[in-house]
This record gives sequence, C-alpha cells and structure tokens, in this order.
Amino acid sequence: MPNTTPVKTCEFQNHHMDSTRWNDFEFRADDIVIATWAKSGTTWAQQIVGQLLYDGAEDVPIMTLCPWIEQRGVPLDKVLAQLAQQTHRRFLKTHLPVESLVMSDAARYVFIGRDGRDALWSWYNHHSGYTDIIYDLFNNAPGLVGPPLERPGDDIVAYFHAWLDGDGFPAWPFFSNIQSWWDIRAQPNVMLLHFNDMKADLAGSMRRIATFLDIAVDTERWPAMVDHCTFDYMQARAETIMPNLSKGMLGGGKRFIYKGTNGRWRDILSAADIAKYEAIAAQSLSPECALWLAGDAPSDSKMQI
Repeated sequence: MPNTTPVKTCEFQNHHMDSTRWNDFEFRADDIVIATWAKSGTTWAQQIVGQLLYDGAEDVPIMTLCPWIEQRGVPLDKVLAQLAQQTHRRFLKTHLPVESLVMSDAARYVFIGRDGRDALWSWYNHHSGYTDIIYDLFNNAPGLVGPPLERPGDDIVAYFHAWLDGDGFPAWPFFSNIQSWWDIRAQPNVMLLHFNDMKADLAGSMRRIATFLDIAVDTERWPAMVDHCTFDYMQARAETIMPNLSKGMLGGGKRFIYKGTNGRWRDILSAADIAKYEAIAAQSLSPECALWLAGDAPSDSKMQI
C-alpha cells in the first residue's frame, strides 16, 4: 500500500457530528488523533494517552484536554481556541470514517476496533443514559442536518435490529467506518488496536501505543500509569477525569465508563439474530477485516498485507 495520506472525499453530518468542523483545523507536527466508531475504547485510549503524556499523574482531565472536534454541541471557535492555547502535545478524538476526516501526514492516528455487538450494547447503555440537556445540545444547536436524536425504547433487541437494518441508526454507519480505517492500516502514522487485545493485555497495549507515539516511558511511574488505566480506577475517578458528565448522563461518569465487558449480547440475542449480524458483517467488510473485528485475527496494524 503506498504511503499516501488519505484525502477527504465527503462530509458527514447528523445530530452528533459535523465533519466540516475539521476543514480549517491547523495540525501540529506531533498531534495525536484517537479514532473509534463509538463505545469501542475511546475514553480508555484517551486515558492511556493522557497517562503517557502526563507521566501517570492523578486525575488528568482527559475530556477537557482531548476534545471531540466534530461534536457539534460546542461552538467550534471555543474548541479551536482551547486547542491553540495548549502547550503540551495535543491529543484529539474522532468518530468519523477516514473519507470524512481531514488527515495530516505529521499526526499519529490510533484506531480502536470492537465487535459491533459489543459496541452496540455499550452504545445502547450510553444513548439510554442521555439527559434532557444532551438532547437539547444535539437537537437544538444551530446547523442540525438530518432528523433529531430520539430517546431509545426499552427493547435492546429491537434497537439492535434497527441499528443493523438502518446502517448504524440512530447513530452513524458502523461497518463502513471500520473498513475505512482497516484500509489504511499500513500507513506509517496509523495504528490499529482491538478492544479485546487491550482487555487481555493492558500493559502490553499501552507499551505498543507509547512506542508508536514515540513517548519515552518513565519506568518508575509505569506501575501508576497502568493502574490509572484500569476500569476500576477510571470509574472511581470518573467525575474528576471527566467533569460535568453528571449533567449530561444519568449516573454521571460512572455510567459513561460503564463495564468494559464483552459478550453481554450472547444470552439475549437468538441464533438467528447472531447469524443476521454475521451475514451483514461478511457482506460489509473485507474477509480479513471481518476476522479482525470479530477478534479472530491479529491486531497488528503493520501486519504483512
């Protein structure tokens, strides 16, 4: 695969996101972009990068330091002004597919993938936890494109089928997002990780991220860094590392950082439900990407291709 920085080819806009907000973003040479579909380890990766950059400090306010640029609820000029004032190495997050994202060959991109069923189960918990403040933020902020975000029903299986049948509804397309990042995995400034591998070997995954980002690790601070990236630590300190979530999420930060567990769908979905998901995944993804997303292939983004 040639070393050519992907070029943005289309915009994506809905209740949550507006990809045009990236169009005038001024990159710095060492910027870090954390990318996922959603509920696939985004906050976890933000915490890891924050710990690596701040040498294992307590209560690094990752949500403040690492903004979601395309999130349309916060005025763009405020976000860009905040980033312009930062003197440390910056890190940002995105849920956009490659084709809707302005990319820089000088930045580093860490993409986290997760089985769609696990991501959807976490997303449903997230969506069903939104307060009125969040609905007002997404639906009434200027520039809404498309339908407003509605409250979810109580039937998670029905929600799952609507998500499958509606290409990510009511969020945004899932499989094409994953495939877009898989297709550029050989780029030297792109790294792919799987949520399962992060759970199986947190310290090893953190070291891989540090190596990819050229961050020298303080060996004396390393145990603290790893501890601060466990779910127990993050959930216990959620209100500090992610301030103001109590206003937007029922249960606050502890709901935002929920369980981080996989397979909750196994005892709920029928065999036919699972077969439907797997058939759509097989139709939507390349065979290698489908295996990787299901957790059945190596997560090394620099594997021979």
